[in-house]
Amino acid sequence: MVLRRQGKPITKPERTSGENTAFEQTLRPRTLSEYIGQSKIKGHLLVHMAAAKERREPLGHTFLHGPPGLGKTTLAHIIAREMNVPVRSTSGPALEKPGDLASILSNLQDGDIFFIDEVHRLRPVVEEMLYAAMEDYALDIILGKGPTARSMRLQLKPFTLVAATTRAGAMGAPLRDRFLHSFKLGFYEVSEMQQIVERSAKILSVPLDGNAAHRIACASRATPRIANRLLRSVRDYAQVQGRTPIDLPCVDETLHSLEIDHDGLDATDRLILTTIMDTFGGGPVGLSTIAAILADEEETIEDVYEPFLIQQGYLERTPKGRLVARRAYEKFGREAPQRAQVLF
Repeated sequence: MVLRRQGKPITKPERTSGENTAFEQTLRPRTLSEYIGQSKIKGHLLVHMAAAKERREPLGHTFLHGPPGLGKTTLAHIIAREMNVPVRSTSGPALEKPGDLASILSNLQDGDIFFIDEVHRLRPVVEEMLYAAMEDYALDIILGKGPTARSMRLQLKPFTLVAATTRAGAMGAPLRDRFLHSFKLGFYEVSEMQQIVERSAKILSVPLDGNAAHRIACASRATPRIANRLLRSVRDYAQVQGRTPIDLPCVDETLHSLEIDHDGLDATDRLILTTIMDTFGGGPVGLSTIAAILADEEETIEDVYEPFLIQQGYLERTPKGRLVARRAYEKFGREAPQRAQVLF
């Protein structure tokens, strides 16, 4: 829904100035040299952007996908800065009808970047409209209704579509195949996470002592967004307690209060694993059963909790259901059944 302020339409409400806004803006890297991790993706982007600049052409349409919090939106804005062009941002659910898409695309200039977040949530009629826009830089618009209706083709200026999603499989294949570049962002290594924590701490003037940065990195689920969130929590805890610089005990006390262990597992993660081990003998157990036990939605479990548990080797997806792996039994100090001893 379009809001208005002083007679001018705006696409979303503006935040009042405050710590959260400053926190999010200052911690986002602005160039590829500042962007930590995803080295292969950065290497490919540097080549493609250099070639596009040399030919004086827009960068090819780029598709970014992967779990939430890994830097897809940040990378899209970095691409715009590196190409020295403006970026227009929106999200899949915000484009409710073809007219919304047409109004944005018709105002793009040569080489501009159009960023769509959560592109898998585009309505089918809007998604189909993108096909001609991406391939031919044109929009096919139907004017009128009934027997008098006619089709008109509106030419667009060459632009770059950068789309991001956490669920690439939910996208239609015709749209996914029209992207020239497709990059999957993966989880970060602990060393990369520590660099991110140290960089954020330096920007926020948060003094970290000893292995504090390393402990925060290990508990961040290999995700920069979570690392920055934990860093802020640790900073607030230390400020209230009057402890500076922030040392390892301070970090541990903060994590304990948040029910997060040193491996990044929170209370829900542990509940998932222990429930499958204690109630279902390690599995297999269906996703719907887990969702019922947690009183949560299946999509939330599948998209938020399971990727990290699977990536870390605590859980396994099988056609029959979810299985707890041997590493989970070792973590909780329990003897694994014969079946689990061969996993991982």
